[in-house]
Amino acid sequence: MMRLPRFRYHAPRSIDEAARVLAGAGPDAMLLAGGTDLLPNMKRRHQVPGTLVGLRNVAALREVRNGRDMTIGSGVTLTEIVRDARVREHYRGLWQAAAQVATPHLRNMATLGGNVCLDTRCNYYNQNHEWRKAIGFCMKKDGEVCWVATSSPKCLAVSSTDTAPALIALGAHVRLASASGERVLPLSELYDNDGIRYLTKRPDELLTAIELPPSPGWRSAYWKLRRRGSFDFPVLGVAAAALFADDGVVLDARIVLGAVSSRPMESVPAAEALIGKPLTDSTIERAAELAFRVAKPMDNTDFVLHWRKRVSREFTAYALRELRGDDMRAVRLRIARQPL
Repeated sequence: MMRLPRFRYHAPRSIDEAARVLAGAGPDAMLLAGGTDLLPNMKRRHQVPGTLVGLRNVAALREVRNGRDMTIGSGVTLTEIVRDARVREHYRGLWQAAAQVATPHLRNMATLGGNVCLDTRCNYYNQNHEWRKAIGFCMKKDGEVCWVATSSPKCLAVSSTDTAPALIALGAHVRLASASGERVLPLSELYDNDGIRYLTKRPDELLTAIELPPSPGWRSAYWKLRRRGSFDFPVLGVAAAALFADDGVVLDARIVLGAVSSRPMESVPAAEALIGKPLTDSTIERAAELAFRVAKPMDNTDFVLHWRKRVSREFTAYALRELRGDDMRAVRLRIARQPL
């Protein structure tokens, strides 16, 4: 049986109180929301925080505010997002991403903020302590070598969040709070391409909310590749969003790939290839090719990396065809094993 290490536990009831606890505890503290990723990691000694700051009693983190835009508290569970008709209608890519995370039981506990800040993953890292000790550990925890590429100067663990690519494609911002104040930044700026220091968030900051812009005219979609259709982390995620004119011409677009690097990767050239054009087959093919060039998967997850890169072209095309209005239900059920 794997047991949790010893730790101190705080249960603040407000954002300000949580920020003060974080500031006082220093870098030895970690935030606990749903715990679906952190607690198993602690049992495997991936993370051994001396202090846990539980956020379940912070009611402000569970709020959803809706006007012309939408603000979702970081403590809102993925199940609550999936059940929210406003998300399903206006931010469908986010709804699809949340619906494909883990299992219903885990989505009942897992939060949006937790998935946005999800730890990076790797075949050499996500093992028990004894397994990792047998290989001399790895750069991400207790070792010095990245076993994915032994000459690499940095960790190549892969970003495995489903919701972040969808949120970046939707143009989301995040709100961060600390004892020294609050700041807002585009979600894309929350990530760094480093498997260890994958978040730009400071240790004394907590993610309090995700802000989505107004949705009129926008359509979005998220496609996920995994071995098991019922329960698996992504080994490829493709999020696409586009703003359409009345005549079907694309006015703006974003295409974001997940699980192909240590951060979600936005393909600006692929999105720019869509702007000013209707989504014809040739336009979709060109954009999918440009997205394919951005994908740089490493041999650190399930499936062969060359095949994962090739599939990024096909999944981008699927997402764009769905934005065009094609009926992709049969393809999604056959390829992604999800009706959605």
